[in-house]
Amino acid sequence: MRKRILTGDRPTGKMHLGHYVGSLKNRVKLQDSYDQFVMIADVQALTDNFDNPQKVRDNIKEVLLDYLAVGIDPKKTTILIQSMIPEIAELTVFYLNLVTLERVLRNPTVKDEIKQKGFGQSLPAGFAMYPVSQAADITVFNADLVPVGEDQLPMVEQTREIVRKFNSLYGETFVEPKPLLGDVKRLPGIDGNAKMGKSLGNAIYLSDSEDELKKKVMRMYTDPTRIHPTDPGKVEGNPVFVYHEIFNPNKTEVEDLKMRYREGKVGDIEVKEKLFVALNAFLTPIREKRHEFEGKDELLNQILTEGTAKAREVAGETMKKVKRAMKIDYIR
Repeated sequence: MRKRILTGDRPTGKMHLGHYVGSLKNRVKLQDSYDQFVMIADVQALTDNFDNPQKVRDNIKEVLLDYLAVGIDPKKTTILIQSMIPEIAELTVFYLNLVTLERVLRNPTVKDEIKQKGFGQSLPAGFAMYPVSQAADITVFNADLVPVGEDQLPMVEQTREIVRKFNSLYGETFVEPKPLLGDVKRLPGIDGNAKMGKSLGNAIYLSDSEDELKKKVMRMYTDPTRIHPTDPGKVEGNPVFVYHEIFNPNKTEVEDLKMRYREGKVGDIEVKEKLFVALNAFLTPIREKRHEFEGKDELLNQILTEGTAKAREVAGETMKKVKRAMKIDYIR
């Protein structure tokens, strides 16, 4: 049997270039050689959007369109909706006994997101516990591999800890999943922030129009110490050049721009205009494929219905093994 992948995204908005380099690119590449499950994680999205479920509902289709646009093929990849797999919630409850509150709150990703969202004393318990839910997501499909961005590595590590604890108590039931990082560990935001994020307002979306893309590229953060085009500029860590390195296939042009930037012989405008050309060439086929699926609600619903049904069968088999291992399979 082929090894299995589980990965997914919260439906809180359209997907951006950070998602692409962090995970989506690997999903497209691996769907031919792995049994891949991709989850639209609406339950996790509700942990901090519980007061706006319509936002989550609306973005399920947007995320699915982005998946299809980049080349995730529902004939090769099982695409599912998290809330429609009740076995995940059931497994989460069992896992809550295997991890301490202190350990969950020590998770670096959770700490960062709690701070970023400014919960203070109003932290929802569901949000704090979502690493446990994520462990259930991964293991209910007994995934071997989890394509993630660098910021999600602590989540996979916590899953591995829970798996070890479960297996030590109840016998070998799950494999310990391994993370798979994208070629680019983390893509900076257009504002210079170390991370591109939907909630940070610093993202270039896969569905951005040509005009939207141009506006975002032209306002990108560069070297703040460079006042005039004739001033020597810093290339290292400069977001515009980070993007050139990743998305501009013309490496001769990139090296020329770097050299002239360091010597103060090229302005930010020219560097950004050339980046826009490269990014637009990259995004154009993605936009076009997205347009092919937009408005085809019957087809989109069919993809989700069939994928979720297949996923539920797999999750059901896993839970039979779990309950047998835990000796709570009272009625067979």
